[in-house]
Amino acid sequence: MTNDAIKITKTEVLSNNWYTLNKVTYEYQNKNGEWETHSREAYDRGNGAVILLYNTNTRKIILTKQFRLPTYVNGNENGMMIEACAGLLDQDNAEDCIRKETEEETGYKISKVKKIFESYMSPGSVTEILYFFIAEYTKEMKVSDGGGLSEEQENIEVLELDFDTAYKMIYSGEIKDGKTIMLLQHAKIHNII
Repeated sequence: MTNDAIKITKTEVLSNNWYTLNKVTYEYQNKNGEWETHSREAYDRGNGAVILLYNTNTRKIILTKQFRLPTYVNGNENGMMIEACAGLLDQDNAEDCIRKETEEETGYKISKVKKIFESYMSPGSVTEILYFFIAEYTKEMKVSDGGGLSEEQENIEVLELDFDTAYKMIYSGEIKDGKTIMLLQHAKIHNII
């Protein structure tokens, strides 16, 4: 960290259950040169990767559907979310992670992936950087039913959707996941499908 206008003075672990929630106190030098004391919470869940699988011949994409508790407790009536395949890096680099997650969640074994960008998804409270990928798929790449690992209790449903239908689902409210919306918009803007 190289910002001379920031001096972290204290870090307290508030929770280290599922991931880590820290309370960080720091000194911040404002534009007038005065030092202020700030305190913020930062949730560290590690970094992740996400991918949009697409087929240019059929104009279809692969998405997933699963229950997401935080959305359920915040008004998502059934808690189900339609999303692009994604996962945490753990000890993998982003490309290895997304290949592994793609096979586990969707059942497609892909080799060529293209990184398109990276993004902090909720920089006011979460430390995560998400690496965004795209890759073509064909029916020959299907090696299993997918659905995620049973020990992770993900219960993932694999969806193959027409791209135009999926894109309209952003505006109908059926797709509300930020990373998925970003990937669909990237595909639309760049005429990938």
